Amino acid sequence: MQFSTPLVAGRLIRRYMRFLADVELDSGDVIKAHCPNPGSMMGLKDAGLRVWLERNDDPRKKLDYGWRLIELGDTWVGIDTGLANRVVGEGLAAGLVPQLAGFETIRPEVKYGTNSRIDFLLQGAGPDTYVEVKSVTLSRQNGLAEFPDSVTARGAKHLRELADMARARHRAVMLFLVQRTDCTRVTLAGDIDPAYAAAFHMATQAGVEVICYSANISAHGITLGAPLPFTQP
Repeated sequence: MQFSTPLVAGRLIRRYMRFLADVELDSGDVIKAHCPNPGSMMGLKDAGLRVWLERNDDPRKKLDYGWRLIELGDTWVGIDTGLANRVVGEGLAAGLVPQLAGFETIRPEVKYGTNSRIDFLLQGAGPDTYVEVKSVTLSRQNGLAEFPDSVTARGAKHLRELADMARARHRAVMLFLVQRTDCTRVTLAGDIDPAYAAAFHMATQAGVEVICYSANISAHGITLGAPLPFTQP
């Protein structure tokens, strides 16, 4: 996935009201940007952080900039949770996920469960396969990515619905995309959301598979990286 326009660099002033951020661009201009991340962004919202924004010319959007990346020394972090599905979708189409290759159709955003949509429904090679994608940006230990970074009742609901699919003898997959370049393994942040951890345990007991991948991140774009191991907490 390539960014549609060249990114613009600056320094974070503050992130507030969940979806807003004030940034001082390298030009000296201070602008307000959309923050496309509903989580806590623990460790990723300190004033002074080097950030990268994408400018848009869509008159329907209220803000001229969208926050996309953080640069932490040699580490890149992709904070736009909405891009995770695009990255995974491109990877699936290119056959870059061997565990999920060989399907005839890859359908995004298919209705299922109780007023939900599955991120991808794969069909045409064995049982229907339901794939839920989560973007991971939290890391509190060197090399260890954790999900979630805040309480997510919606995430627990998705796990319960995946478990229902597995019990119905469909294939159900939880795919964690780690949108930071300094992590080599993935686990749950059970101390942050014990209910999510409990739902995760129930889902895996029901047959839900867990797949984790890294992301290749630069100021030009984000692509699917290498598989990562999942570590039980």
